[in-house]
Amino acid sequence: MNRIVRPVSGILLRRLALASIIANVGIVVTGGAVRLTASGLGCPTWPRCTDDSYVTTPEMGVYGVIEFGNRMLTFAVALIALATVLAVLAHRPRRRGLLALAVAVFLGIPAQAVLGGITVLTNLNPWVVGLHFLASMAVIAAAYALWRRIGDPDGPTAAVVPAPLRALARITTGVTVAVLVIGTWVTGSGPHAGDHGAARNGLDPETISQVHADGVFLLIGLSVALIFAFRAVGAQRATRAAVILVAVELSQGLIGFVQYFTHVPALLVGAHMLGSCLVLLAALSVQWSTRERRPVEPARQATPTDAAAPVPVSA
Repeated sequence: MNRIVRPVSGILLRRLALASIIANVGIVVTGGAVRLTASGLGCPTWPRCTDDSYVTTPEMGVYGVIEFGNRMLTFAVALIALATVLAVLAHRPRRRGLLALAVAVFLGIPAQAVLGGITVLTNLNPWVVGLHFLASMAVIAAAYALWRRIGDPDGPTAAVVPAPLRALARITTGVTVAVLVIGTWVTGSGPHAGDHGAARNGLDPETISQVHADGVFLLIGLSVALIFAFRAVGAQRATRAAVILVAVELSQGLIGFVQYFTHVPALLVGAHMLGSCLVLLAALSVQWSTRERRPVEPARQATPTDAAAPVPVSA
């Protein structure tokens, strides 16, 4: 007897996409814990943990356990992404654009893991470490896009704010990405290298921190401008998204200033990494709020009047 495969509900699909966002944010935080506990070379090679073993050994101590544990979390994140892909395939009716996003999230996880392996093989080169973090940000962005797309209908996209404000929102998102990139340079110049013998990027910590702070000030200014601009055109949903963005930015900025003036304690650095993920998500929310998808209009059915209408015939 053939088994009947039930289609996956939209609610379950969206929950899986949300779980993928949370899991990818979580692995950024746990990856930060690896660096902040100087466990970055707890497993000194990759893809094995040692030349002779794929798993940590007692001689490697707690550093090996922390590093190996973070590697294992990658498989859990990948399983959630795979479940999301399968759920998209099982969903009925099939929806345009979901599969590409789900596959992008799934493939981004092994790509991010390979970059993590390269960081180990290069003895935690700070530039590679930065790319590893930014790859995680890209996966989070794709997971967020999938989550939002699942919640949208499949009709045409319509702008809810004027074109100049959509451009301002895109600029704000671009500045957000720039701030994240410069943040990796700050990290690469600071004391938390991930291992006591790892190199630093050679940038002056005070100078690059000032550049980063200037970028944050610009980002906050643009975000505040979005609040007033969205309110002026009556875009309530976009206004709420911009208010949340500013609140997240101010919280993240406060953490950044406190950690700088308290000599970068590990706990605050971890909180700052979580805040980076939240800033990105809040910026993407603003971007998404500038347009909406409308429901698909049902096909117009023929009426008796249509049937009686004369059909033009060529002479």
